[in-house]
Amino acid sequence: MSNAVSGLPVGRGLLYLIVAGAAWGTAGAAASLVYRTSDMGPVALSFWRCAAGLVLLLAARLLRPRVRTAVREPLGRRALRAGVTGLGLAVFQTAYFAAVRSTGLAVATVVTLGAGPVLIALGARLGLGERLGRGGALAVAGALAGLGVLVLGGGGATVRPAGVLLALLSAAGYSVMTLLTRWWGRDGGTDAAATSVGAFAVTSLCLLPLALAEGLVPHTADPGRLLWLLAYVAAVPTALAYGLYFAGAAVVRSATVSVIMLLEPVSAAVLAVALLGEHLTAATLAGTLLMLGSVAGLAVAEAREARTRQERPVLV
Repeated sequence: MSNAVSGLPVGRGLLYLIVAGAAWGTAGAAASLVYRTSDMGPVALSFWRCAAGLVLLLAARLLRPRVRTAVREPLGRRALRAGVTGLGLAVFQTAYFAAVRSTGLAVATVVTLGAGPVLIALGARLGLGERLGRGGALAVAGALAGLGVLVLGGGGATVRPAGVLLALLSAAGYSVMTLLTRWWGRDGGTDAAATSVGAFAVTSLCLLPLALAEGLVPHTADPGRLLWLLAYVAAVPTALAYGLYFAGAAVVRSATVSVIMLLEPVSAAVLAVALLGEHLTAATLAGTLLMLGSVAGLAVAEAREARTRQERPVLV
């Protein structure tokens, strides 16, 4: 079940993506709490998220024993990968946070995460030659249906055109980031930790002037709470989640990656019910079951296909 090119087993890559998706699900709620606690804007929040996440990743990289890869990646390719991935990450994160502020968490989440799998499936078919198949198409459709039921089932969502456009921009950035990670991962020699560090460094540099213009240091009546929220956002849905995401996305088909990452709103819904006292509605339960079923089906199909590729004899 391993990917012979990168060395990371596909099964482990799937597990990494599941954990990353669950961790991402806490970012939107944390961002909403940051907005309530301070006057921090979405660009400044993205900057602090990436900058603090970069520090944590560098610290972890220094403490961890260095592992030599079988294929050494050329410096030019590493720089190009870090630059393009960092730009995609900057667009993805900042546009999403801006969409949350403009049109609300529910609509921003549905549009961003709903458009992502469609764009990625098209890009993977045209650019990577990855066929989704009838089963995969049904799984994507089921996941998107579950997403809509889960997030919009309660009603009360307000749709604003500007927020929808920002969410579509976020989906485009996410799609480019996912497709390029998979493309480079197929060639081997990529280091997920180095990818994360390079991407966050580029993203932080891109966001710094915009964050300065927006207001880098926020005003707040509760600085301690704000610092804890920022520390959490940097550690869990950023440093941990993106490190796992880049590792898993390099060995798992792009369409499967996009559907697994739909676990983000599932995680957010579970968190809202378990910790924030929200009621478990029929829409929440139905949407969660639809999405979990779709994710499980695609994950099993991905693992089975990887096992078949491994067992297939090599003709020489």
